[in-house]
Amino acid sequence: MTVKTLLYFGVAFLVIWAMDSVNINQIFKKNRVIQARVFYLLLGIALIYLITNFIYDFFLSTQML
Repeated sequence: MTVKTLLYFGVAFLVIWAMDSVNINQIFKKNRVIQARVFYLLLGIALIYLITNFIYDFFLSTQML
């Protein structure tokens, strides 16, 4: 496996762990459970992607110095 794949797994674990502490149900209207879950899933995927690419690009750019 590549370094980026391992980084995705590590960041996914951290994002899921961190998002578990947020009570997102208070933001949504009542009886909108499916929409809240889809939003939670998309937010998690976006955070995993952004954080992984930031860390990977940061380490690549510091190797150039």
